[in-house]
Amino acid sequence: MPEVTFCIHPLAAGVARHQHAGMEIGPLPRWRGLLHPLNLAGLLTWLAVAFTLRYGEAAQLPWRWGCAAVFLAAFLVATALPHRTWQRKVLLLVEAVSALALIRLAHYSGVAPALLVMLAAQIAATWPLRITLLLIAAVNVGMYLVLRDVHAHAGVVVLIFAGFQAFAMLTTHYAHSAEQARDRLALVNADLLATRALLAESSRDAERLRLSRELHDVAGHKLTALRLQLRALAGRSDAPAELALCEQLSAELLGDIRAVVHSLRDGGQLDIATALHALAAPLPRPRLHLAMDEAVQVGTTAKAETLLRCVQEALTNSARHGEAQVLQVTLHQHEGRLLLDMHDDGRLRGQLREGNGLTGMRERVAEQHGTLELQRTATGALHIHVELPA
Repeated sequence: MPEVTFCIHPLAAGVARHQHAGMEIGPLPRWRGLLHPLNLAGLLTWLAVAFTLRYGEAAQLPWRWGCAAVFLAAFLVATALPHRTWQRKVLLLVEAVSALALIRLAHYSGVAPALLVMLAAQIAATWPLRITLLLIAAVNVGMYLVLRDVHAHAGVVVLIFAGFQAFAMLTTHYAHSAEQARDRLALVNADLLATRALLAESSRDAERLRLSRELHDVAGHKLTALRLQLRALAGRSDAPAELALCEQLSAELLGDIRAVVHSLRDGGQLDIATALHALAAPLPRPRLHLAMDEAVQVGTTAKAETLLRCVQEALTNSARHGEAQVLQVTLHQHEGRLLLDMHDDGRLRGQLREGNGLTGMRERVAEQHGTLELQRTATGALHIHVELPA
């Protein structure tokens, strides 16, 4: 599956590994995006342009190198930033200005416009297709304006490199669309895996309940009748001593069956931890850290599904909006309440607003007579606290 050109890694980027394998945390993984083959191709393009800078007027050589250095610095920093931050957009503007200046200063070589091909790919990864087309058209108009006084065939040069830009732009756009489709598929797959785990656990719970009822209604009823018959026979004057022993054994067997029935009913709690891990397993990030008390008991499928959907929405928000690497989930039980806390190591951009996902989460919690609180942590991440009746 192709990756977006000249940008930070997408939701499913990076080395394929299990969700619960080790993962490095911190700024280093962002800078490793430079090692992506398409980003390396961009660096090679810059080196090719830089190789031609020594030709031309010697007096303008420092200016040519200065423009090339500014473009490279902006490119390196923009590569490490999330797609649609204002800092990245400012850096792309710096790249455009420095590239146009270099095109004017190095017009003799005809190679400098290749920097705009790199820029076109970055723009396509940052804005929607319509805005990308307008921005690239504006850049090409700027290239024509800086070349028309110094190049006899400025229009031809612009058309040639506009074709290269269109190729880079469309390649990036469709690669980005493929990534988004893959990310949505990963979320759906995670949802299916978690639902399957929850249904399997619910089926086991129903089977335990059925067995407990059968033991209680069939075996327990007949053993009770047998015990009464043995007790009546043992009460006769001519009854052998073995009848009393049989009556005692039947009483013990009835007690054992009742204990098994009680154990089956008490063991009918849903294994929510398995479902939560299944939910996070297909996602390369964020990594799920689950801290769950052993005393936690989720007795109904509806309540387990509510917890599952809350964690699912937190995973989605952390991956799409917070650029998070780790989601910390804590689930414990206190004074008849299930307490679910979730926060990540990312940073929210803009104001905290409830979209469709968070609104749906609040509605699900309300249906279970619970409460939901949202707040921003000291590090700028989203903290979600859910309380449900146990």
